Formats: sequence, structure tokens, C-alpha cells
Amino acid sequence: MTGEEVDDAQAVYVYEAPVRLWHWINAGALVVLMASGYLIASPPPSVSGAASDHFLMGDIKFAHFVAAYVFTIGLAARLYWAFVGNRYARRLFVPFSRSRQWRQDLLAELRWYLFIDRSEPRTGPGLNPLAQLIMGLMFLGGGLFEIVTGFALYGEPEGAGSFAHRYFTSWVVPLFGDSQNVHTWHHLVMWYLLCFVIVHVYLAIREDVMTTHSSVGTMISGWRYKRRPAIKR
Repeated sequence: MTGEEVDDAQAVYVYEAPVRLWHWINAGALVVLMASGYLIASPPPSVSGAASDHFLMGDIKFAHFVAAYVFTIGLAARLYWAFVGNRYARRLFVPFSRSRQWRQDLLAELRWYLFIDRSEPRTGPGLNPLAQLIMGLMFLGGGLFEIVTGFALYGEPEGAGSFAHRYFTSWVVPLFGDSQNVHTWHHLVMWYLLCFVIVHVYLAIREDVMTTHSSVGTMISGWRYKRRPAIKR
């Protein structure tokens, strides 16, 4: 017995490889979408030289369109994996539950993150109730809105024969009144998703720092490590 503190740990395999791959590709797509979307709404100053030597806005829009396809296809693939993956894979698409225990856990998580309670909630591995709610309302809600309105805007120059015009533009633009309203809402929800990214990164880092289990590292290795209280030996 030396009095040295030794940390013991247990691990649960939470995020499978397809989920981790989707997460990081999706994160990259969101960065490109937000950066290019901002530049599309607020174009940079004209570059010097002959116009034929530059295609700056065209390149920005191309990057936006490619990232949009990556984001959309990735979300569809992630939905498929919710059905074939492990039990943690489907929580992303279940933003809330009617169970009393879920509501109690949600309240406990809220009190913990608002620094009201000092004791860490015991909600188990995977997305906790607060994360489920935020992912559902902010990421899924905002992401689906951007996909629908984005393809509606994409379909306008593509013309009436394109799939985007047939399945999106034809009903989304009339629903919003006109194309400019679609542009405005598409741009506003981009800022909504940026708020989600900030909240998501903050909560993930805060969990790593202030709780007894891993968070950021879990989305790299797939394993969530539960560190038990230190034992004196």
C-alpha cells in the first residue's frame, strides 16, 4: 500500500465505424456548406484582372453543391445504419421519449449543464436525453430544412425537367411565396445550424473535462470509457 491513486476504467463500444465515418465527413461537409453559403450570400470583392481568368463565384457555388450532395447522401446512409447498426445508432433519429424516466434524465442533464447540480447524471452510454433533443431539433430539423430548401433553389436554374425542380422547386417556392423568401430562410437556418455546431462542440468538450466518461475520443475510437472513482492502494 503506497497511497498512490489508481484509476480503473470500463469501456462500452458505442459508435460503430460507419457512424464515426459519417460523423467526420458530415462535419467537413457542414464547414464547407456554411463557409460557401456565407460567401454566396455576401460575395467577396471582385478580383483584379480579366474576367475570363477567374471563376471565383462559380468555384464557391460548385463547392457548395458538392458539399450539399455529400451532406444529403450521408444523412440518408446514416438513416439506413440506424436500422442495421447497434442499439445506439438509432438514438439520433429519436429526439424524445414519452417515458417518465427519460423526462427525469432530461431534467437532470439540464440541471447539470446549467451548473445547478454538482453531481454528474447517470444516463448511460450513447446519446443522453439532452443530446437526443438537441440533435433532433437543431441538427435533424435544421439539416432537413436546408436540404429541402437548398434543392428547391438548386432546381430553379436547372429547369422544369430536372429532378430538383420536379420534387422540390415546384412546391417549395409556392409554399414560401417566392424564391427570395426561400433564399432568406435557407440563409437564416444556416446560422441556426452554426449555433448547433457551437453547442455541440461545447457539450462534447465539457463532457470530456467534467464527467467521468469519454466523449470526443469516443467518436474517434468508438469506445466510451467509464472512469471509476480513484481507488487508494
